[in-house]
Amino acid sequence: MLAIENSLLVVIDIQDRLVRVMHEKEALLENLQKIIKGARILNIPMIVTEQDPEKLGATIPGISPLMHNIRPIHKSSFSCCETDAFMKELEHIKRGQVIVVGVESHVCVYQTTVDLIRAGYEVHIVTNCTSSRTAENRALGIERMRDEGAKLTGTEMVLFELLKIARGNSFREISRLVK
Repeated sequence: MLAIENSLLVVIDIQDRLVRVMHEKEALLENLQKIIKGARILNIPMIVTEQDPEKLGATIPGISPLMHNIRPIHKSSFSCCETDAFMKELEHIKRGQVIVVGVESHVCVYQTTVDLIRAGYEVHIVTNCTSSRTAENRALGIERMRDEGAKLTGTEMVLFELLKIARGNSFREISRLVK
């Protein structure tokens, strides 16, 4: 089970030129907003990446305002783990459970997940917060991540798993967020 004190959220490449061609992009963006807002409510640290932003654009306006002073890490490798700045931030945060969201499921999300698992992290893929250009590639990426040992989950499942109890301000805020 996920624990607030041991979790962090990794948001991979939610950029204009990528997101606009994603399968079911409207649902993807709605769920991304919920998971990021929920992480904020629960004080879960975040790492955000951008793949070659000079070519693919910055994090999209529907997501970037939710990042509150988190500076995206620029990368050119598909796996975030191949970028020194990402690994330094990951080690600095010192959390063993990594909640992963982003695009594309079968490329950057997949390769990052495999590398994180091999590095000893427990990885949770929020399946309704990841996509690819085609449904087939999305499904293939998710299947391969599960086969490699990632745990599959959804936005609401993650948020309520982290909450643990149906009391308090965080519970009320999360409940309003998911409705």
